Parts: sequence; C-alpha cells; structure tokens
Amino acid sequence: MRRFLVWSALAALVGLLIAGGGYWAYWTYYARFQPVTVSRDQAAIQSLLDEAGWISAGGGGAPVYIVGYRDSAAMQRYEREEVPKLRAAGAEVRIIVFARSDREGMQQSTEAERATVAELWLSRDWPLYERWTATPTASWTAAGIPSADDNLARSAVVDAGQKFVTDLTGYLRNSGLQPGYPLILWRDEQGYLRACACTDPRSWVFIRDDLGAPDRIDADAPVELGLEPEQPPEGSLPPLEYPDLPPIPDSDTPPADTGPDTPTSSEARPAPRQPSTPRPAPKAQRQDDTTFY
Repeated sequence: MRRFLVWSALAALVGLLIAGGGYWAYWTYYARFQPVTVSRDQAAIQSLLDEAGWISAGGGGAPVYIVGYRDSAAMQRYEREEVPKLRAAGAEVRIIVFARSDREGMQQSTEAERATVAELWLSRDWPLYERWTATPTASWTAAGIPSADDNLARSAVVDAGQKFVTDLTGYLRNSGLQPGYPLILWRDEQGYLRACACTDPRSWVFIRDDLGAPDRIDADAPVELGLEPEQPPEGSLPPLEYPDLPPIPDSDTPPADTGPDTPTSSEARPAPRQPSTPRPAPKAQRQDDTTFY
C-alpha cells in the first residue's frame, strides 16, 4: 500500500510538470501572440477611430487602423512587409501617428515631429507622410510646415493625439490587451472588433488570416494591385537590340581570309577529304605451259 501511494504521488507530480510545461509552451509560442477580441467599450473605441486624424492611400475596402509613432522600428517594419499584403486583400490601411508625451521630464519627440503630426492630423496629406517616413529622422526638418510649439491651435492638435492614445489604450486594457506599437485594430468576417499589439512578427499571421491576406506577394503584385507598370521616360532611347551574328565556323576549318578577293560563300570552303581506300591489285594473267599449234 505504501509503495502504491508513493508511485501515485510521483505520477501526479509528473503529470503536473507535463501540464505546466505544456501550458508554458502554449503561452510562450502561441497564445501571447494572438490578438484579442474587444469585448467592452466597442462603441467608444470605434468613435475614437472615426474622429482621429488618420491618413490613407485609399482602397475603399475594410478599414485597418495602424496606430504608432515615427521612430517605432516595429511599425516601420510592419508597414514595409505587411501593408502591401493587406492591400492585396482589399483592405484600406488607415495610419494614425502621434507624438509621444514627455516622460520624467524628458522629451520623447522633436519639434519637427510634432509639427508634422499636427499637419497630418489637419490635412491628412498622404504624400507628406510618404516623404516623412522615407527621410531619416535626423534629416527631417519639417521645412514649410508651421511649428506646433508656437501655435496654440496646432499644439492642441498634438495634445489631442496624445489623449487619443491614452483613451484608446485604456479601453483596450479592459479587454485584456497590453499596449504596444504598432497597435492594429480591424474587424473580422463576423464583424467583431479585434486588436493586436503587434510588436512581434509572430502575431502578424493572425491578422492575415482574419482578412484573407496572402502570406507573400509575387513579383507581379503591383499589376494585381491596379498599379500600372513603369514606363520609360519620354524622349529616352529605345533599348538596344543584339545584331544577327554569322554562324560560328567549324573547329576543323581554319579561319578564312577576310581580304576583298576572298569569296564568302559556302562554295569557297574546301570540301572535306574523303578517306582513301586501297585499290585492288590487278590479277596476274594465267600462262599455260601447253602450246597450241
């Protein structure tokens, strides 16, 4: 009986260890990358998204909101690698950028960044956003854009963007999502609002599955997306064509002389020598010893 109890305790301990290890693996490699279904404050969240100063390149499909700040490396990578796939699935990507608030007396945004964020919220100028993201942060001076620090109205726009992020992340925490950027929100096929703090690329596949986006885009994707192929600039020279070259002569034939008197037709080439066969020797005449008279 005592041995039975010992073995039962060991079996229970092993079972607990296996279950604990399985749950740890499930959480570490799968569950923590899954998006959450927003179960509370859906109307308030949707109202925030509609009223925010989002920018878009168009598309007209189901909206996908990407919230982040300029220096977020994860957001830049997501835009570069995943946004074309979402657009290929017919989604309209709407980007909402904000300038981070000061933290412990340290500014987390520059004057040029705050001016650009205010301009994007007011004008929703997509080409401006493309120029901004294509320029290194240290080189961007926001030339021609009014400063937000010396303008009360534009400074209020920057503050509104920061309040938008504070309210949005507060609502999402009620549904169990910890904030992280890029913060992506969309609706699945059943119409449920979904959210993902997609700081890790392993969470991106869940968004593609919900929206039916491809895992990769082939080389002819720009044509499928409705973009015309690039045309050569007007006035450019046509592409060069290779001339028709003469056939390569046989290796056994020496190169012909290219002088003016040398014929170029195939008749001038010497005919190949035929192998000579020995001629049969003439038969010796038979001489008879008998003489006829």
